[in-house]
Amino acid sequence: MTTYENSLRRPVRRRWTPGEALAGWGFVAPALLVVGGLTLFPAAWALVLSFRKWDGFSPQVGVGTQNYRDLLSDPAVLSAAWHTLLYTAMFVPASLLLGLLLATALNRRIRFIGFYRTAVFVPFVVSAAATGILTTYLFSPQFGLVNNVLRVLHLPQQGWLEDSGQALVVITLMSLWGQAAFTTVVYLAALQDVPHETVEAARIDGASSAQVTWRVVWPQLRPVTTFVGVYLTLQALQLFDLVYATTRGGPLDATQTIVYLVWTTAFQKLQFGYGSAIAYGLFVLTLAVTVAVTVSQRRAARRTR
Repeated sequence: MTTYENSLRRPVRRRWTPGEALAGWGFVAPALLVVGGLTLFPAAWALVLSFRKWDGFSPQVGVGTQNYRDLLSDPAVLSAAWHTLLYTAMFVPASLLLGLLLATALNRRIRFIGFYRTAVFVPFVVSAAATGILTTYLFSPQFGLVNNVLRVLHLPQQGWLEDSGQALVVITLMSLWGQAAFTTVVYLAALQDVPHETVEAARIDGASSAQVTWRVVWPQLRPVTTFVGVYLTLQALQLFDLVYATTRGGPLDATQTIVYLVWTTAFQKLQFGYGSAIAYGLFVLTLAVTVAVTVSQRRAARRTR
Protein backbone atom coordinates (compact mmCIF):
# COMPACT_ATOMS: atom_id res chain seq x y z
CA MET A 1 0.00 0.00 0.00
CA THR A 2 1.42 3.36 -0.99
CA THR A 3 2.00 6.34 1.24
CA TYR A 4 -0.80 8.19 -0.53
CA GLU A 5 -3.30 5.38 0.23
CA ASN A 6 -2.22 5.34 3.87
CA SER A 7 -2.83 9.05 4.13
CA LEU A 8 -6.36 8.53 2.80
CA ARG A 9 -7.07 5.89 5.45
CA ARG A 10 -5.61 7.93 8.31
CA PRO A 11 -8.27 10.11 9.99
CA VAL A 12 -7.64 13.78 9.58
CA ARG A 13 -7.58 15.73 12.85
CA ARG A 14 -8.94 19.20 12.35
CA ARG A 15 -7.50 21.87 14.57
CA TRP A 16 -9.77 24.44 16.15
CA THR A 17 -8.74 28.01 15.56
CA PRO A 18 -9.03 30.58 18.38
CA GLY A 19 -11.78 32.34 16.47
CA GLU A 20 -13.92 29.19 16.21
CA ALA A 21 -13.43 28.36 19.90
CA LEU A 22 -14.42 31.89 20.85
CA ALA A 23 -17.51 31.66 18.65
CA GLY A 24 -18.49 28.36 20.29
CA TRP A 25 -18.19 29.83 23.76
CA GLY A 26 -20.21 32.81 22.57
CA PHE A 27 -23.10 30.52 21.62
CA VAL A 28 -23.18 28.69 24.96
CA ALA A 29 -22.41 31.70 27.16
CA PRO A 30 -26.04 32.91 27.48
CA ALA A 31 -27.19 29.46 28.59
CA LEU A 32 -24.28 29.19 31.03
CA LEU A 33 -25.16 32.58 32.51
CA VAL A 34 -28.79 31.53 32.98
CA VAL A 35 -27.83 28.19 34.55
CA GLY A 36 -25.23 29.80 36.77
CA GLY A 37 -27.51 32.63 37.81
CA LEU A 38 -30.49 30.43 38.62
CA THR A 39 -28.77 27.37 40.11
CA LEU A 40 -25.08 27.66 40.91
CA PHE A 41 -25.09 31.13 42.44
CA PRO A 42 -28.19 30.57 44.65
CA ALA A 43 -26.79 27.22 45.79
CA ALA A 44 -23.45 28.77 46.73
CA TRP A 45 -25.14 31.73 48.44
CA ALA A 46 -27.43 29.40 50.41
CA LEU A 47 -24.39 27.41 51.54
CA VAL A 48 -22.78 30.60 52.83
CA LEU A 49 -25.99 31.66 54.58
CA SER A 50 -26.32 28.26 56.26
CA PHE A 51 -23.37 29.20 58.47
CA ARG A 52 -24.81 32.59 59.38
CA LYS A 53 -27.74 34.19 61.13
CA TRP A 54 -29.57 36.74 58.96
CA ASP A 55 -33.10 38.13 58.73
CA GLY A 56 -32.61 39.87 55.40
CA PHE A 57 -32.23 43.37 56.89
CA SER A 58 -29.78 43.47 59.77
CA PRO A 59 -26.07 42.64 59.37
CA GLN A 60 -25.21 38.98 59.03
CA VAL A 61 -23.73 37.19 62.03
CA GLY A 62 -21.51 34.13 61.64
CA VAL A 63 -22.64 31.21 63.80
CA GLY A 64 -20.48 28.41 62.44
CA THR A 65 -22.25 25.07 62.46
CA GLN A 66 -24.84 26.13 65.02
CA ASN A 67 -27.69 26.04 62.46
CA TYR A 68 -26.89 22.45 61.56
CA ARG A 69 -26.68 21.44 65.21
CA ASP A 70 -30.04 23.07 65.88
CA LEU A 71 -31.86 21.29 63.06
CA LEU A 72 -30.79 17.89 64.39
CA SER A 73 -32.78 18.51 67.58
CA ASP A 74 -35.54 20.76 66.25
CA PRO A 75 -38.94 19.02 66.68
CA ALA A 76 -40.36 20.89 63.68
CA VAL A 77 -37.56 19.61 61.41
CA LEU A 78 -37.88 16.05 62.70
CA SER A 79 -41.66 16.14 62.24
CA ALA A 80 -41.36 17.54 58.71
CA ALA A 81 -38.76 14.90 57.84
CA TRP A 82 -41.06 12.17 59.13
CA HIS A 83 -44.00 13.47 57.08
CA THR A 84 -41.81 13.69 53.98
CA LEU A 85 -40.50 10.14 54.38
CA LEU A 86 -44.00 8.83 55.10
CA TYR A 87 -45.33 10.52 51.97
CA THR A 88 -42.43 9.11 49.95
CA ALA A 89 -43.06 5.59 51.28
CA MET A 90 -46.71 5.80 50.22
CA PHE A 91 -46.29 7.65 46.95
CA VAL A 92 -43.34 5.98 45.21
CA PRO A 93 -44.42 2.28 45.37
CA ALA A 94 -48.04 3.16 44.58
CA SER A 95 -46.99 5.26 41.60
CA LEU A 96 -44.73 2.52 40.25
CA LEU A 97 -47.43 -0.13 40.59
CA LEU A 98 -50.20 2.04 39.15
CA GLY A 99 -48.02 3.17 36.26
CA LEU A 100 -47.06 -0.42 35.42
CA LEU A 101 -50.68 -1.58 35.50
CA LEU A 102 -51.86 1.28 33.30
CA ALA A 103 -48.98 0.78 30.87
CA THR A 104 -49.79 -2.92 30.59
CA ALA A 105 -53.43 -2.11 29.91
CA LEU A 106 -52.51 0.47 27.25
CA ASN A 107 -49.90 -1.74 25.57
CA ARG A 108 -52.36 -3.37 23.23
CA ARG A 109 -54.07 -2.70 19.93
CA ILE A 110 -57.65 -1.75 20.65
CA ARG A 111 -60.01 0.82 19.29
CA PHE A 112 -59.40 4.43 20.38
CA ILE A 113 -56.11 3.45 22.05
CA GLY A 114 -54.62 6.81 21.07
CA PHE A 115 -57.40 8.62 22.91
CA TYR A 116 -56.92 6.48 26.03
CA ARG A 117 -53.18 7.12 26.09
CA THR A 118 -53.71 10.86 25.71
CA ALA A 119 -56.36 10.91 28.45
CA VAL A 120 -54.00 9.15 30.87
CA PHE A 121 -51.26 11.72 30.25
CA VAL A 122 -53.47 14.81 30.65
CA PRO A 123 -53.23 15.00 34.50
CA PHE A 124 -49.43 15.23 34.25
CA VAL A 125 -49.57 18.57 32.43
CA VAL A 126 -52.16 20.07 34.79
CA SER A 127 -50.67 22.72 37.08
CA ALA A 128 -50.30 22.14 40.80
CA ALA A 129 -52.67 25.04 41.48
CA ALA A 130 -55.41 23.38 39.43
CA THR A 131 -54.75 20.06 41.15
CA GLY A 132 -54.98 21.78 44.53
CA ILE A 133 -58.31 23.38 43.64
CA LEU A 134 -59.62 20.03 42.44
CA THR A 135 -58.42 18.39 45.66
CA THR A 136 -60.21 20.99 47.78
CA TYR A 137 -63.39 20.54 45.72
CA LEU A 138 -63.35 16.75 46.03
CA PHE A 139 -62.27 16.39 49.67
CA SER A 140 -63.78 19.38 51.42
CA PRO A 141 -65.46 18.05 54.60
CA GLN A 142 -68.43 20.40 54.22
CA PHE A 143 -69.04 20.68 50.47
CA GLY A 144 -66.74 18.07 48.90
CA LEU A 145 -67.96 15.66 46.26
CA VAL A 146 -66.57 12.60 48.07
CA ASN A 147 -68.48 13.36 51.27
CA ASN A 148 -71.64 14.04 49.27
CA VAL A 149 -71.34 10.56 47.76
CA LEU A 150 -70.82 9.08 51.22
CA ARG A 151 -73.87 10.98 52.46
CA VAL A 152 -76.02 9.53 49.67
CA LEU A 153 -74.75 6.03 50.46
CA HIS A 154 -75.51 6.59 54.18
CA LEU A 155 -71.86 6.09 55.09
CA PRO A 156 -69.98 8.09 57.72
CA GLN A 157 -68.43 11.26 56.34
CA GLN A 158 -64.72 11.93 56.78
CA GLY A 159 -62.66 14.96 57.68
CA TRP A 160 -60.22 14.46 54.78
CA LEU A 161 -58.07 17.60 54.47
CA GLU A 162 -59.13 18.81 57.91
CA ASP A 163 -58.26 15.52 59.62
CA SER A 164 -54.63 15.23 60.72
CA GLY A 165 -54.71 11.48 60.14
CA GLN A 166 -56.15 11.65 56.62
CA ALA A 167 -54.76 14.83 55.05
CA LEU A 168 -51.41 13.32 54.01
CA VAL A 169 -53.19 10.32 52.48
CA VAL A 170 -55.40 12.65 50.44
CA ILE A 171 -52.36 14.56 49.18
CA THR A 172 -50.75 11.24 48.23
CA LEU A 173 -53.83 10.23 46.25
CA MET A 174 -53.90 13.50 44.34
CA SER A 175 -50.16 13.25 43.67
CA LEU A 176 -50.78 9.81 42.17
CA TRP A 177 -53.46 11.30 39.94
CA GLY A 178 -50.87 13.60 38.41
CA GLN A 179 -47.58 11.71 38.56
CA ALA A 180 -48.79 8.23 37.60
CA ALA A 181 -49.19 9.52 34.05
CA PHE A 182 -45.45 10.06 33.74
CA THR A 183 -44.74 6.58 35.11
CA THR A 184 -47.26 5.11 32.68
CA VAL A 185 -45.66 6.76 29.66
CA VAL A 186 -42.17 5.59 30.62
CA TYR A 187 -43.31 2.03 31.29
CA LEU A 188 -45.35 2.00 28.07
CA ALA A 189 -42.29 2.98 26.04
CA ALA A 190 -40.26 0.27 27.78
CA LEU A 191 -42.92 -2.38 27.16
CA GLN A 192 -43.01 -1.52 23.48
CA ASP A 193 -39.23 -2.02 23.31
CA VAL A 194 -39.44 -5.59 24.64
CA PRO A 195 -38.65 -7.89 21.67
CA HIS A 196 -41.86 -9.54 20.53
CA GLU A 197 -39.90 -12.53 19.26
CA THR A 198 -38.54 -13.24 22.75
CA VAL A 199 -42.02 -13.20 24.25
CA GLU A 200 -43.37 -15.51 21.53
CA ALA A 201 -40.44 -17.90 21.94
CA ALA A 202 -41.13 -18.14 25.68
CA ARG A 203 -44.80 -18.90 25.04
CA ILE A 204 -43.94 -21.54 22.45
CA ASP A 205 -41.64 -23.18 25.00
CA GLY A 206 -44.63 -23.53 27.32
CA ALA A 207 -44.17 -20.56 29.66
CA SER A 208 -47.32 -19.28 31.31
CA SER A 209 -48.36 -15.62 31.24
CA ALA A 210 -47.01 -15.11 34.77
CA GLN A 211 -43.69 -16.74 33.83
CA VAL A 212 -43.42 -14.60 30.69
CA THR A 213 -44.07 -11.47 32.71
CA TRP A 214 -41.65 -12.32 35.52
CA ARG A 215 -38.87 -14.06 33.57
CA VAL A 216 -38.94 -12.22 30.22
CA VAL A 217 -40.65 -8.85 30.50
CA TRP A 218 -39.66 -7.78 34.02
CA PRO A 219 -35.85 -8.04 33.49
CA GLN A 220 -36.29 -5.67 30.56
CA LEU A 221 -38.13 -3.20 32.81
CA ARG A 222 -35.70 -3.25 35.74
CA PRO A 223 -33.45 -0.39 34.48
CA VAL A 224 -36.53 1.70 33.74
CA THR A 225 -37.88 0.97 37.21
CA THR A 226 -34.63 2.19 38.75
CA PHE A 227 -34.79 5.43 36.80
CA VAL A 228 -38.46 6.06 37.57
CA GLY A 229 -38.01 5.10 41.22
CA VAL A 230 -35.17 7.59 41.68
CA TYR A 231 -37.10 10.30 39.83
CA LEU A 232 -40.25 9.78 41.89
CA THR A 233 -38.25 9.70 45.11
CA LEU A 234 -36.68 13.06 44.28
CA GLN A 235 -40.10 14.49 43.44
CA ALA A 236 -41.56 13.16 46.69
CA LEU A 237 -38.79 14.56 48.87
CA GLN A 238 -39.36 17.99 47.28
CA LEU A 239 -43.13 18.09 47.75
CA PHE A 240 -44.28 21.67 48.19
CA ASP A 241 -46.74 22.99 45.61
CA LEU A 242 -49.64 20.67 46.37
CA VAL A 243 -49.27 21.25 50.12
CA TYR A 244 -49.17 25.00 49.56
CA ALA A 245 -52.27 24.90 47.37
CA THR A 246 -54.35 22.79 49.77
CA THR A 247 -53.49 22.54 53.47
CA ARG A 248 -50.60 25.03 53.99
CA GLY A 249 -48.97 22.40 56.17
CA GLY A 250 -52.02 21.76 58.35
CA PRO A 251 -54.01 20.58 60.09
CA LEU A 252 -51.76 20.73 63.15
CA ASP A 253 -48.69 20.58 60.88
CA ALA A 254 -49.73 17.08 59.77
CA THR A 255 -48.78 17.77 56.14
CA GLN A 256 -45.78 20.02 56.70
CA THR A 257 -42.95 18.69 54.55
CA ILE A 258 -39.28 19.68 54.60
CA VAL A 259 -39.53 22.00 51.60
CA TYR A 260 -42.61 23.68 53.03
CA LEU A 261 -40.76 24.11 56.33
CA VAL A 262 -37.85 25.70 54.46
CA TRP A 263 -40.26 28.17 52.86
CA THR A 264 -41.98 29.11 56.12
CA THR A 265 -38.68 29.39 57.99
CA ALA A 266 -36.95 31.55 55.39
CA PHE A 267 -39.74 33.67 53.94
CA GLN A 268 -42.25 33.91 56.78
CA LYS A 269 -40.03 33.87 59.87
CA LEU A 270 -37.14 35.54 57.98
CA GLN A 271 -34.60 33.06 59.31
CA PHE A 272 -32.64 32.77 56.08
CA GLY A 273 -29.58 31.15 57.64
CA TYR A 274 -31.53 28.45 59.43
CA GLY A 275 -33.74 27.88 56.37
CA SER A 276 -30.63 27.43 54.22
CA ALA A 277 -29.27 24.87 56.68
CA ILE A 278 -32.53 22.91 56.49
CA ALA A 279 -32.37 23.06 52.68
CA TYR A 280 -28.86 21.61 52.68
CA GLY A 281 -29.99 18.95 55.11
CA LEU A 282 -32.63 18.00 52.55
CA PHE A 283 -29.92 17.92 49.88
CA VAL A 284 -27.88 15.44 51.91
CA LEU A 285 -30.98 13.30 52.53
CA THR A 286 -31.89 13.34 48.83
CA LEU A 287 -28.36 12.40 47.81
CA ALA A 288 -28.25 9.54 50.32
CA VAL A 289 -31.60 8.13 49.18
CA THR A 290 -30.61 8.37 45.51
CA VAL A 291 -27.31 6.59 46.07
CA ALA A 292 -28.96 3.90 48.20
CA VAL A 293 -31.68 3.18 45.63
CA THR A 294 -29.21 3.10 42.74
CA VAL A 295 -26.75 0.81 44.51
CA SER A 296 -29.47 -1.60 45.67
CA GLN A 297 -30.91 -1.83 42.17
CA ARG A 298 -27.51 -2.52 40.64
CA ARG A 299 -26.80 -5.24 43.19
CA ALA A 300 -30.19 -6.82 42.46
CA ALA A 301 -29.45 -6.74 38.73
CA ARG A 302 -26.07 -8.44 39.27
CA ARG A 303 -27.64 -11.22 41.36
CA THR A 304 -30.16 -12.00 38.64
CA ARG A 305 -27.58 -12.28 35.88
